[in-house]
Amino acid sequence: MIYSLRRKFILISTISVFSVLIVIFIIMYVMNYMQLNHTMDTLVDAIVSNDGVFPKHDKSGRPFPSGDAPHMDIITKETPFSTRFFTVRLGSDNHIISVNTDSVFSITESQTQEYVENALEKNRERGWVSNYRFRIFQSGNGTTLVFVNGEMNRMMSNHFLLNALLVLMGSGIAVLVLIIIISKRAVHPVAESYEKQKQFITDANHELKTPLTLILSDLDIVESEVGENEWIDDMRSEGKRMQTLIHQLVTLSRMDEDHTNLCVCQFNLSNAVLDTVSEFQSLASKRKKDLTANVEPSIAYYGDEGLNRRLLAILLDNAVKYCDDGGKIKVIAYRKRHPVIIVENTYRDVDNLELGRLFDRFYRADRSRTFDGSFGVGLSIAKAIAKKHHGDIFVYKKEQTIGFRVELK
Repeated sequence: MIYSLRRKFILISTISVFSVLIVIFIIMYVMNYMQLNHTMDTLVDAIVSNDGVFPKHDKSGRPFPSGDAPHMDIITKETPFSTRFFTVRLGSDNHIISVNTDSVFSITESQTQEYVENALEKNRERGWVSNYRFRIFQSGNGTTLVFVNGEMNRMMSNHFLLNALLVLMGSGIAVLVLIIIISKRAVHPVAESYEKQKQFITDANHELKTPLTLILSDLDIVESEVGENEWIDDMRSEGKRMQTLIHQLVTLSRMDEDHTNLCVCQFNLSNAVLDTVSEFQSLASKRKKDLTANVEPSIAYYGDEGLNRRLLAILLDNAVKYCDDGGKIKVIAYRKRHPVIIVENTYRDVDNLELGRLFDRFYRADRSRTFDGSFGVGLSIAKAIAKKHHGDIFVYKKEQTIGFRVELK
């Protein structure tokens, strides 16, 4: 149980940390992308406003320094790494009239045609075609397209994002290591409380078992001398109740341990279900309740046969106790990907049940009934058995019927 709790703590903490880091990275990505587009659009607009020529000065007359645009070098045409761009003028039917490629090293006519077609297909004023940021605008001479090369900007942007990703991943791994280290200390109070609880149950088992055995033995001796007596029967009944409760508490405590030894082997689950149903047939008939079974033959399962029989016995015992008078109990077993066992019984007051509490220890659904041998621990044991087999048990209700679905893995 403590190991499982620690593992859940680590898992939840890890998911939370990495979720935050992913959100941070997404925000950085979006902001970086927007900044890249803004930078490239600044260059494109400068060329558009200068009639297709990259200006050496801004509107105030100052020269464009290389530091004006983030991640970019805005330099003059005379340098070998000047801003690379080309412009295309289109006619009324969108055919190419002229192309100005003076500021780009090499671009073929077919590439120019492809870029123009892709830009027009996007049906937007601005966008990206390959590594070129484009803008479409109307001038006195018709439609003009300006394409500015943003390969260097993209490369630097991607380099920045890669570094940010590596930093975030490194931070996440470091936090994960810290979580693993401190997780043991974090669950220590719970572990200590759990150990004290187990020790109390173990001590109570040893301290109560012997006197209870002596009391029951003495009652047999007294009965042999004075004869049968209703007070002696009541004392014997209460003593056996206490023995049953102690046994169930010890069983539940052992099932909660992380390394419970299971006697696992492959067995015929279908036969185990049918045998258990057969054991309850007479009890169900005695209480005038119809018990039927629909079991798929030859369901093979690898697990603890004894515990699985006990799980089904708990569900059937619960169904027989709480089924309506003259009601029906149905057991279904089949295999899809994993074996599934379903136990249903009619129950008129099913709408008044707190289904979420049925697996709580010592919870009894019908508090108005007199004691019938139930302590409200059985379903907790059944759930623990299912968990030990890496499965689970679920409760549901439908049309005055309550059902339990066991999935074994």
